[in-house]
Amino acid sequence: MAFAFDAAGSGVAAQLLTVRFFRQVVSGRWFMLFACLLIMSSSGATYAFGIYSRELRSGMGYDQRAVATVAFFKDLGANLGVHAGLLNEAAPPWLLLAAGAAMNLAGYLMVYLSLAGRVTHPPPVWLMCAYVCAGANSQTFVATGAMVACVRNFPGGSRGALLGLLKGYAGLSSAILAQLYLAIYGGGDATSLVLLIAWLPAAVSAAFLATVRVIPSRWRSSSPGRGGGTRDDDVFICLLYVSVALAAYLLVMIVAQKQTIFSRTGYAASAAGLLLLLVLPLAVVFRQEYREKNELEEEPLLAPPPTTAVTVADKTAAALPTASPRHGGSWLSRTFSPPAHGEDYTIPQALVSVDMLILFAAVACGTGGTLAAIDNMGQIGQSLGYPPKSVDAFVSLISIWNYAGRVAAGYASEALVSSRRGVPRPAMITAVLLLSCAGHLLIAAGAPWGTLYAASVLVGFCFGAQWPLLFAVVSELFGLRRYATLCNIAAAASPVGSYLLNVLVAGRLYDAEAARQRGGALPAGGGDDKTCMGVDCFGRSFLIIAAAAAAGAAVSLVLVWRTRGFYRGDIYAKFRDVT
Repeated sequence: MAFAFDAAGSGVAAQLLTVRFFRQVVSGRWFMLFACLLIMSSSGATYAFGIYSRELRSGMGYDQRAVATVAFFKDLGANLGVHAGLLNEAAPPWLLLAAGAAMNLAGYLMVYLSLAGRVTHPPPVWLMCAYVCAGANSQTFVATGAMVACVRNFPGGSRGALLGLLKGYAGLSSAILAQLYLAIYGGGDATSLVLLIAWLPAAVSAAFLATVRVIPSRWRSSSPGRGGGTRDDDVFICLLYVSVALAAYLLVMIVAQKQTIFSRTGYAASAAGLLLLLVLPLAVVFRQEYREKNELEEEPLLAPPPTTAVTVADKTAAALPTASPRHGGSWLSRTFSPPAHGEDYTIPQALVSVDMLILFAAVACGTGGTLAAIDNMGQIGQSLGYPPKSVDAFVSLISIWNYAGRVAAGYASEALVSSRRGVPRPAMITAVLLLSCAGHLLIAAGAPWGTLYAASVLVGFCFGAQWPLLFAVVSELFGLRRYATLCNIAAAASPVGSYLLNVLVAGRLYDAEAARQRGGALPAGGGDDKTCMGVDCFGRSFLIIAAAAAAGAAVSLVLVWRTRGFYRGDIYAKFRDVT
């Protein structure tokens, strides 16, 4: 990734240190991708809920069902982004980022003021749900603006790798925020973490309002790179290496901080190393822009004419009549006669599609169960007798496994889809759901000592793995014309599953067991009197959740069968033809 500064190094440096080259970098699609990585790395405040959820029960006087209800509205806000998708159809990405920043600041600031006791009266459960939902819903605006811009700026291949990279940084975000919280506020008070969650993501989004946009393409995404891949693949691999280094650094820091006592200076030093790794992708950006600058100057006649990435779907739709609306027949008949896989669906066509219904059901079973585990991980560890230090450790480490699942699923599924056999990407969803069953069963078993560590690894990995797979499948089966809206429709399965499996199953059975341990009723008010202890607190819940995940895997096999012919072909061919 380094530039070679030999005898000609001064000439290279002279080219790099010019205003013209600087403008090329900051206006290019690679710097836009770097900005999106930073935005995503600060956008996952919802994954830190397990850290401050105990404050809701002890400080606000909520029982476990109330905490689970707040968690549901957090998940609802984080995944109900249809309105963000519709806004993206008519507005530029900067407007989505601005809306997301404002909602994040307003929602989480009210949560902080409530937890810190700086409001006149503690908010009732419904009002806390509204605060958390508003703050979490900002994530859909930010993620939609960033991901859709990236997919449209890099349409020609490796979509799973690109989405895995973006969602991987989002998966690391709670660990990143936790490290910055320790450096800035010193730790020890979860309410200060909520304050950081309120202002930092909003500041990062505001800083890149002018950067995230659909950019005219100067280069073919399908130009050959090393190892038989495309030029973009080479850059994505470099960025993958940087993200792996970032995840490894966070893993080492989390383990070290749980084993030894860090001073405020030590936390500041670890945060400095973290910030260095966060800006390291800039080296990749400069290298790629310098390479493209030289190659365009050497072969100007071979460079493709400028086109905007947003017109890729338009040109594709114009070239392929099956993607165009049919003028014959009624609107209802056109809605129930969708185009072939890979063509541009309308929103009604996608909503009534069998493929979308199958995908929705499978994701509801998968993410609903893993979210129930993640949101309750603190209470699960407490009920099984783990010390608070250990509980905080594996709650933090879930972020690392979340990242690993997102990146591994994105890159591995891309390799399988691009292989000679053309393995359908939905087959990876089936495999992930089956793997999550093992994590749920480990939680249900509750013993021997140490199984919760393994369960947190499996749950975090499987939760993360489902997202790049979901968004890639939506873009491949239903096209890019309405991608912003359709991916948010599919993501709405997550809060549905969370409500069914977390609120109605886990929350209700936890409170029932806690009441049984106290003679049949839970005391009013806050404190630890509502805490449940023992394997039975979550045992039955996660047996049900494991069964739901297995059912989701069985449903997803139907989608694998329906799409096997589509994935045997070149699913990116039409984008390479018009890029």
